[in-house]
Amino acid sequence: MPEGHTVHRLAGALTELFSGQRPTVTSPQGRFSQGAAKLNGQLALPAEAWGKHFFMPFFPEETTVELGEDGPDWLHVHLGLYGSWSFDGDHEFIAEDTIGAPRRRIGERERPVEGDDERPVYDWEPPTPRDTVRIRLAQPHGIADLTGPNQCRVLEGHEVRTILRRLGPDPLRNNPGDRERFIQLVRKRRVPVGQLVLDQAVTAGPGNIYRADCLFRVGINPLRPGNRVSAHRLGLLWDDLVSAMNEGKRDGIIQTIPPEYTPEDPADEADARFAVYQRNGRDCWRCGTKIAEMEMAGRRLFWCPGCQR
Repeated sequence: MPEGHTVHRLAGALTELFSGQRPTVTSPQGRFSQGAAKLNGQLALPAEAWGKHFFMPFFPEETTVELGEDGPDWLHVHLGLYGSWSFDGDHEFIAEDTIGAPRRRIGERERPVEGDDERPVYDWEPPTPRDTVRIRLAQPHGIADLTGPNQCRVLEGHEVRTILRRLGPDPLRNNPGDRERFIQLVRKRRVPVGQLVLDQAVTAGPGNIYRADCLFRVGINPLRPGNRVSAHRLGLLWDDLVSAMNEGKRDGIIQTIPPEYTPEDPADEADARFAVYQRNGRDCWRCGTKIAEMEMAGRRLFWCPGCQR
Protein backbone atom coordinates (compact mmCIF):
# COMPACT_ATOMS: atom_id res chain seq x y z
CA MET A 1 0.00 0.00 0.00
CA PRO A 2 1.41 3.43 -0.89
CA GLU A 3 2.64 5.36 2.13
CA GLY A 4 1.48 8.88 2.86
CA HIS A 5 4.27 10.71 1.02
CA THR A 6 3.07 9.20 -2.28
CA VAL A 7 -0.47 10.51 -1.77
CA HIS A 8 0.86 13.98 -0.95
CA ARG A 9 2.94 13.90 -4.14
CA LEU A 10 -0.14 12.88 -6.10
CA ALA A 11 -2.10 15.77 -4.63
CA GLY A 12 0.67 18.11 -5.77
CA ALA A 13 0.81 16.59 -9.26
CA LEU A 14 -2.94 16.69 -9.82
CA THR A 15 -3.08 20.25 -8.51
CA GLU A 16 -0.37 21.37 -10.94
CA LEU A 17 -1.95 19.59 -13.88
CA PHE A 18 -5.67 20.21 -13.34
CA SER A 19 -6.33 22.93 -10.77
CA GLY A 20 -7.98 25.97 -12.35
CA GLN A 21 -9.22 23.94 -15.30
CA ARG A 22 -12.49 22.25 -16.13
CA PRO A 23 -11.35 18.72 -16.90
CA THR A 24 -13.44 16.22 -18.75
CA VAL A 25 -14.20 13.53 -16.17
CA THR A 26 -15.22 10.06 -17.33
CA SER A 27 -15.33 6.52 -15.98
CA PRO A 28 -14.23 4.12 -18.74
CA GLN A 29 -14.82 1.18 -16.41
CA GLY A 30 -18.33 2.41 -15.66
CA ARG A 31 -18.16 1.93 -11.88
CA PHE A 32 -17.83 5.68 -11.27
CA SER A 33 -20.16 6.95 -13.98
CA GLN A 34 -22.50 8.88 -11.69
CA GLY A 35 -19.66 10.50 -9.81
CA ALA A 36 -17.85 11.37 -13.05
CA ALA A 37 -20.98 13.00 -14.44
CA LYS A 38 -21.26 15.10 -11.28
CA LEU A 39 -17.67 16.37 -11.54
CA ASN A 40 -17.47 16.71 -15.31
CA GLY A 41 -17.13 20.33 -16.44
CA GLN A 42 -16.75 21.76 -12.96
CA LEU A 43 -13.67 23.76 -12.01
CA ALA A 44 -11.01 21.65 -10.31
CA LEU A 45 -9.50 23.31 -7.23
CA PRO A 46 -6.21 22.49 -5.43
CA ALA A 47 -6.08 18.93 -4.12
CA GLU A 48 -5.04 17.93 -0.61
CA ALA A 49 -3.93 14.79 1.18
CA TRP A 50 -4.36 13.65 4.75
CA GLY A 51 -2.49 10.46 5.48
CA LYS A 52 -3.38 8.01 2.71
CA HIS A 53 -6.56 9.86 1.71
CA PHE A 54 -6.70 12.12 -1.35
CA PHE A 55 -9.26 14.92 -1.69
CA MET A 56 -9.84 17.21 -4.67
CA PRO A 57 -12.67 19.78 -4.63
CA PHE A 58 -14.72 20.62 -7.71
CA PHE A 59 -16.84 23.78 -7.84
CA PRO A 60 -18.75 25.67 -10.54
CA GLU A 61 -16.53 28.75 -10.24
CA GLU A 62 -13.20 29.91 -8.86
CA THR A 63 -13.12 30.04 -5.07
CA THR A 64 -10.94 29.23 -2.09
CA VAL A 65 -11.95 26.36 0.15
CA GLU A 66 -10.65 24.67 3.27
CA LEU A 67 -10.36 20.89 3.44
CA GLY A 68 -13.81 19.51 4.25
CA GLU A 69 -15.65 22.76 3.68
CA ASP A 70 -19.27 22.58 2.58
CA GLY A 71 -20.06 23.62 -0.97
CA PRO A 72 -17.70 21.80 -3.35
CA ASP A 73 -18.08 18.25 -4.56
CA TRP A 74 -15.06 16.43 -3.13
CA LEU A 75 -13.37 13.67 -5.12
CA HIS A 76 -12.11 11.23 -2.49
CA VAL A 77 -9.62 8.50 -3.39
CA HIS A 78 -7.93 5.88 -1.23
CA LEU A 79 -5.54 3.79 -3.30
CA GLY A 80 -5.56 0.77 -1.00
CA LEU A 81 -3.28 -2.12 -1.96
CA TYR A 82 -3.63 -2.00 -5.72
CA GLY A 83 -4.58 1.53 -6.72
CA SER A 84 -2.38 3.75 -8.88
CA TRP A 85 -2.55 6.84 -11.07
CA SER A 86 -0.94 7.00 -14.51
CA PHE A 87 -0.34 10.17 -16.52
CA ASP A 88 0.06 10.77 -20.24
CA GLY A 89 0.38 13.98 -22.17
CA ASP A 90 2.36 16.27 -24.44
CA HIS A 91 5.37 18.47 -23.67
CA GLU A 92 3.21 20.96 -21.75
CA PHE A 93 1.73 18.33 -19.45
CA ILE A 94 4.30 18.13 -16.69
CA ALA A 95 4.38 18.60 -12.95
CA GLU A 96 8.08 19.15 -12.39
CA ASP A 97 8.10 19.18 -8.61
CA THR A 98 6.03 16.05 -8.21
CA ILE A 99 5.88 13.47 -10.98
CA GLY A 100 8.78 14.85 -12.97
CA ALA A 101 7.57 13.54 -16.34
CA PRO A 102 4.38 13.63 -18.36
CA ARG A 103 3.82 9.88 -18.31
CA ARG A 104 4.33 8.21 -15.01
CA ARG A 105 2.51 5.64 -12.94
CA ILE A 106 2.35 6.32 -9.22
CA GLY A 107 1.39 3.66 -6.72
CA GLU A 108 3.66 2.10 -4.12
CA ARG A 109 6.62 3.38 -6.18
CA GLU A 110 6.92 5.86 -8.97
CA ARG A 111 8.13 4.40 -12.23
CA PRO A 112 8.06 5.42 -15.88
CA VAL A 113 5.39 3.91 -18.05
CA GLU A 114 6.62 2.14 -21.19
CA GLY A 115 7.61 4.70 -23.80
CA ASP A 116 8.34 7.42 -21.21
CA ASP A 117 11.62 8.47 -22.81
CA GLU A 118 10.12 10.98 -25.23
CA ARG A 119 7.50 13.70 -24.94
CA PRO A 120 5.43 14.43 -28.03
CA VAL A 121 5.55 18.08 -29.04
CA TYR A 122 2.88 17.92 -31.73
CA ASP A 123 -0.25 15.92 -32.46
CA TRP A 124 -0.57 14.29 -29.05
CA GLU A 125 -3.67 12.15 -28.78
CA PRO A 126 -4.99 10.72 -25.52
CA PRO A 127 -4.50 6.96 -25.38
CA THR A 128 -7.52 4.70 -25.43
CA PRO A 129 -8.32 4.03 -21.77
CA ARG A 130 -8.01 0.51 -20.46
CA ASP A 131 -11.27 -1.01 -19.35
CA THR A 132 -9.93 -1.06 -15.78
CA VAL A 133 -9.74 2.75 -15.51
CA ARG A 134 -12.09 3.87 -12.74
CA ILE A 135 -11.78 7.58 -13.52
CA ARG A 136 -10.07 9.63 -16.20
CA LEU A 137 -9.35 13.34 -15.80
CA ALA A 138 -8.60 14.93 -19.17
CA GLN A 139 -7.45 18.37 -20.24
CA PRO A 140 -6.18 19.49 -23.67
CA HIS A 141 -2.56 18.54 -22.94
CA GLY A 142 -2.89 15.31 -20.99
CA ILE A 143 -4.82 12.78 -18.96
CA ALA A 144 -4.67 11.14 -15.54
CA ASP A 145 -6.10 7.63 -15.16
CA LEU A 146 -6.93 5.96 -11.86
CA THR A 147 -7.05 2.17 -11.65
CA GLY A 148 -7.68 -0.28 -8.83
CA PRO A 149 -8.48 2.10 -5.94
CA ASN A 150 -9.95 0.89 -2.68
CA GLN A 151 -12.24 3.92 -2.69
CA CYS A 152 -13.22 6.45 -5.37
CA ARG A 153 -16.29 8.53 -4.66
CA VAL A 154 -17.76 12.02 -4.54
CA LEU A 155 -18.38 13.34 -1.03
CA GLU A 156 -19.99 16.37 0.51
CA GLY A 157 -18.09 18.49 3.00
CA HIS A 158 -19.61 16.89 6.10
CA GLU A 159 -18.61 13.44 4.80
CA VAL A 160 -15.02 14.60 4.33
CA ARG A 161 -15.01 15.94 7.89
CA THR A 162 -16.24 12.56 9.16
CA ILE A 163 -13.20 10.89 7.58
CA LEU A 164 -10.83 13.50 8.98
CA ARG A 165 -12.19 13.02 12.50
CA ARG A 166 -11.22 9.34 12.31
CA LEU A 167 -7.64 10.11 11.32
CA GLY A 168 -4.71 10.92 13.54
CA PRO A 169 -2.25 13.74 12.85
CA ASP A 170 -0.36 13.58 9.57
CA PRO A 171 3.43 14.08 9.86
CA LEU A 172 3.47 15.68 6.42
CA ARG A 173 0.92 18.28 7.46
CA ASN A 174 2.51 18.68 10.92
CA ASN A 175 -0.08 21.19 12.07
CA PRO A 176 0.33 23.07 15.36
CA GLY A 177 -0.39 20.69 18.23
CA ASP A 178 0.05 17.53 16.13
CA ARG A 179 3.22 16.46 17.94
CA GLU A 180 1.51 16.72 21.32
CA ARG A 181 -1.59 14.95 20.04
CA PHE A 182 0.50 12.06 18.67
CA ILE A 183 2.27 11.66 22.01
CA GLN A 184 -1.04 11.70 23.86
CA LEU A 185 -2.68 9.18 21.52
CA VAL A 186 0.20 6.72 21.88
CA ARG A 187 0.64 7.06 25.64
CA LYS A 188 -3.02 6.35 26.40
CA ARG A 189 -2.80 2.87 24.82
CA ARG A 190 -1.30 -0.38 26.07
CA VAL A 191 -0.91 -1.61 22.51
CA PRO A 192 2.68 -2.09 21.23
CA VAL A 193 4.03 1.13 19.81
CA GLY A 194 4.97 -0.68 16.61
CA GLN A 195 1.29 -1.36 16.04
CA LEU A 196 0.23 2.16 16.97
CA VAL A 197 2.49 3.79 14.39
CA LEU A 198 0.50 2.00 11.68
CA ASP A 199 -2.85 2.84 13.27
CA GLN A 200 -4.19 5.61 11.04
CA ALA A 201 -6.28 6.88 13.94
CA VAL A 202 -3.03 7.54 15.83
CA THR A 203 -0.83 8.82 13.02
CA ALA A 204 -2.03 9.16 9.44
CA GLY A 205 0.31 8.29 6.60
CA PRO A 206 3.18 6.07 7.81
CA GLY A 207 3.33 2.56 6.38
CA ASN A 208 5.47 -0.46 7.11
CA ILE A 209 8.77 1.03 5.94
CA TYR A 210 8.53 4.27 7.92
CA ARG A 211 7.25 2.32 10.93
CA ALA A 212 10.26 -0.02 10.96
CA ASP A 213 13.03 2.40 10.15
CA CYS A 214 11.90 5.44 12.14
CA LEU A 215 11.49 3.30 15.27
CA PHE A 216 15.02 2.02 14.64
CA ARG A 217 16.44 5.48 14.07
CA VAL A 218 15.19 6.71 17.44
CA GLY A 219 15.91 3.42 19.25
CA ILE A 220 12.39 2.45 20.38
CA ASN A 221 11.49 -1.23 20.77
CA PRO A 222 8.36 -1.76 18.64
CA LEU A 223 7.07 -4.33 21.13
CA ARG A 224 6.97 -1.85 24.02
CA PRO A 225 3.42 -0.79 24.98
CA GLY A 226 2.64 2.78 23.99
CA ASN A 227 1.91 3.81 27.58
CA ARG A 228 5.44 2.72 28.57
CA VAL A 229 7.26 4.91 26.05
CA SER A 230 8.28 8.27 27.40
CA ALA A 231 6.81 11.47 25.99
CA HIS A 232 10.35 12.60 25.15
CA ARG A 233 11.09 9.55 23.00
CA LEU A 234 7.71 9.72 21.30
CA GLY A 235 8.42 13.35 20.48
CA LEU A 236 11.66 12.25 18.83
CA LEU A 237 9.75 9.59 16.91
CA TRP A 238 7.26 12.18 15.63
CA ASP A 239 10.09 14.49 14.59
CA ASP A 240 11.78 11.65 12.71
CA LEU A 241 8.55 10.68 10.93
CA VAL A 242 8.17 14.31 9.86
CA SER A 243 11.74 14.41 8.59
CA ALA A 244 11.79 11.02 6.84
CA MET A 245 8.39 11.42 5.18
CA ASN A 246 9.22 14.91 3.93
CA GLU A 247 12.35 13.49 2.34
CA GLY A 248 10.22 10.82 0.66
CA LYS A 249 7.76 13.45 -0.55
CA ARG A 250 10.62 15.55 -1.94
CA ASP A 251 12.49 12.71 -3.64
CA GLY A 252 9.67 10.34 -4.59
CA ILE A 253 11.46 7.38 -3.00
CA ILE A 254 11.83 6.08 0.55
CA GLN A 255 15.47 6.14 1.60
CA THR A 256 15.59 5.65 5.36
CA ILE A 257 19.03 4.26 6.08
CA PRO A 258 21.07 6.90 7.96
CA PRO A 259 23.86 8.23 5.70
CA GLU A 260 26.59 7.09 8.07
CA TYR A 261 25.44 3.47 7.66
CA THR A 262 24.98 3.46 3.89
CA PRO A 263 27.09 0.55 2.55
CA GLU A 264 29.60 1.11 -0.23
CA ASP A 265 28.61 -2.14 -1.91
CA PRO A 266 24.99 -2.98 -0.97
CA ALA A 267 23.86 -6.54 -1.53
CA ASP A 268 20.45 -5.48 -2.81
CA GLU A 269 17.84 -2.73 -2.66
CA ALA A 270 17.04 -3.36 1.01
CA ASP A 271 20.71 -2.90 1.92
CA ALA A 272 20.95 0.26 -0.16
CA ARG A 273 17.80 2.00 1.09
CA PHE A 274 16.66 0.72 4.48
CA ALA A 275 17.97 0.46 8.03
CA VAL A 276 16.03 -2.63 9.15
CA TYR A 277 13.05 -3.02 6.78
CA GLN A 278 13.31 -6.33 4.88
CA ARG A 279 16.79 -6.90 6.31
CA ASN A 280 15.74 -9.75 8.61
CA GLY A 281 18.58 -12.13 9.42
CA ARG A 282 21.25 -9.62 8.41
CA ASP A 283 23.61 -7.71 10.66
CA CYS A 284 22.40 -4.40 12.04
CA TRP A 285 24.37 -1.56 10.50
CA ARG A 286 24.76 0.03 13.94
CA CYS A 287 25.47 -2.77 16.43
CA GLY A 288 25.87 -5.98 14.44
CA THR A 289 22.90 -7.82 15.99
CA LYS A 290 20.81 -9.87 13.57
CA ILE A 291 17.70 -8.00 12.42
CA ALA A 292 14.56 -9.71 13.72
CA GLU A 293 11.19 -10.21 12.04
CA MET A 294 7.74 -11.15 13.27
CA GLU A 295 4.13 -10.61 12.32
CA MET A 296 2.26 -7.87 14.17
CA ALA A 297 -1.43 -7.27 13.45
CA GLY A 298 -1.12 -8.90 10.06
CA ARG A 299 1.93 -6.91 8.92
CA ARG A 300 5.61 -7.85 8.86
CA LEU A 301 7.62 -6.08 11.55
CA PHE A 302 11.40 -5.60 11.42
CA TRP A 303 13.64 -4.36 14.24
CA CYS A 304 17.06 -4.70 15.85
CA PRO A 305 16.90 -6.41 19.27
CA GLY A 306 20.30 -4.93 20.11
CA CYS A 307 19.58 -1.27 19.37
CA GLN A 308 15.88 -1.18 20.15
CA ARG A 309 15.46 -2.30 23.76
